[in-house]
Amino acid sequence: MREAGPERGALYGRHPVFELLRKGGRRADEVAVLAGGRGPLQEIVALARRAGVKVSFRTRDQLTAMAGSPDHQGVVARVARAEYVDLDALLSVPAARGEPALLLALDQVQDPRNLGALLRTAEALGVHGVVIPKHHAVGLTDATARVAMGALEFVRVAREANLVGAMEVLKKKGIWIYGAVPSGGGAPWATDLTGAVCLVLGGEGEGLRPLLVRTCDGLVTVPMTGHLGSLNVAAAGAVLCYEAIRQRALKVPR
Repeated sequence: MREAGPERGALYGRHPVFELLRKGGRRADEVAVLAGGRGPLQEIVALARRAGVKVSFRTRDQLTAMAGSPDHQGVVARVARAEYVDLDALLSVPAARGEPALLLALDQVQDPRNLGALLRTAEALGVHGVVIPKHHAVGLTDATARVAMGALEFVRVAREANLVGAMEVLKKKGIWIYGAVPSGGGAPWATDLTGAVCLVLGGEGEGLRPLLVRTCDGLVTVPMTGHLGSLNVAAAGAVLCYEAIRQRALKVPR
C-alpha cells in the first residue's frame, strides 16, 4: 500500500504566494496566475519559474474555483498544508537566537481570521512560536493561511492535545505563563515580560477556561477606558506582544 503524502491545499493572494515562493519552505506543486496579469503577478511568475514550480495561466473564474473564493488577487498556489511542530522545535528558535522565549498559546480560538491575524502579529513582532489545542479550535487551514499573509512560512506552530499539559511542560522549562483575562489581572506594563514567557489568550466569547487560568503563573488585563468591555483576541494578542518586545528593547544595553 502506498504511503499517503502530505495533505494539499490552495493558497491564494499575491502576498501569501509571494512569501511562499520566497521562503522556499513548503513545496508548491503549481502556481496558477490570471492570464494577462501584469506587475506583481509577473514577479510571482518569475519567482515560481526560478524555483522550478509549474506555472499555468487561468481565467478569473477558474482561479475562483481553485481558491474557493473570488478574493484570489489573480494567483492561486497548490501547496502542501503547513505542518505542525512539537514544543521542543518551538523552544529551539529562541535558543538559536540567544533570546528569552516569547511564545503565544491560544485556547480554543475558532475563527481562522483571528488565528491568521495572530500569526501575522507573531511573525511581525518576533514571537518564537505559537501553541494551539488540537480540539475545539481552528488549525492551519487555507483560510488561516490567507489571513496570515505569508506568516505561516516563518512562524512555527505546535498543536497539542492537552493545552494545560503543554503549559506545564513549558513551566518545567523555566517559562512563565501569563494568561490574558478581561478583568482582575495586572496591567501589561506593570508585568515583567522580559524573561522567558508564554502569553495565553482565550477564544472568542468564553475566554480562558478556568483550568487554564489556574495553570498560569500570573494574569494580565489590558485596561479599557471606552464603553466596550474588552478587545477581541487578535487585538489583545497584538497589544500584549508589542508590550513584551517594548520591554525587551528597553532592557537591551545601549
